[in-house]
Amino acid sequence: MWEGIVFPLRFDVNGEIVEVAVTTLLNAGYAGRSQEDVAAHVAELAELGVPAPTHTPCLYPVAPYLAMQSAEVPVQHGRTSGEAEWALVVAGPDERDLLLTVACDHTDRALEVHGVAWSKQAGPDVLGERAWRLVDVADRIDELTLTAWAGGAQIQHGTLAELLTPQYWLDELRDRGLLQPGTVLLSGTIPMDAAVDQFADRWRVELGDPKTGATIACEYAVRRMPEPVE
Repeated sequence: MWEGIVFPLRFDVNGEIVEVAVTTLLNAGYAGRSQEDVAAHVAELAELGVPAPTHTPCLYPVAPYLAMQSAEVPVQHGRTSGEAEWALVVAGPDERDLLLTVACDHTDRALEVHGVAWSKQAGPDVLGERAWRLVDVADRIDELTLTAWAGGAQIQHGTLAELLTPQYWLDELRDRGLLQPGTVLLSGTIPMDAAVDQFADRWRVELGDPKTGATIACEYAVRRMPEPVE
């Protein structure tokens, strides 16, 4: 568990502000509901040079300070991109303290071919500033939608039925002793439209509830840092 300085995330939950100091940050990977489709995706990535995992789904621990709510993500080069995800936030000890929000896992694709865990550590997890209580949407979790735009073009769209459920990950966290206040878990992502350039200067992700028409969004600009002097 992270014991360094933490800066709390703030979520608007139906008008109530909930602060969470992140102590454990986890990124799920290869987390599709259909593990047959996941196996096919692993094979596709292997052709691009991305190392295949030995076990799916994966769970990558990430430095907690990489969980942020930001309008800008600085990057070192032009081959980074986001991913549409939902995030589970453990805000307290009770069931009503489990929050669901939108997230974008900004990943270094150049580094990804050397190690997925390294690439996750090289970029932030940007979370929305609003959240829903999981108990309020649990009865229709598979109907919720995820949509992402890269540079204004829609690059991802699907439902949470395509991914392993929050309950699956709650059970995993409980088994691992990680279901504690301050834990944040990102879900893994849905397929991208290969015809859209993912290396864009702006990303936006929305988590939508078709029943109510409500959405939660996170959006940020991608800013290239100056070249190093060495």
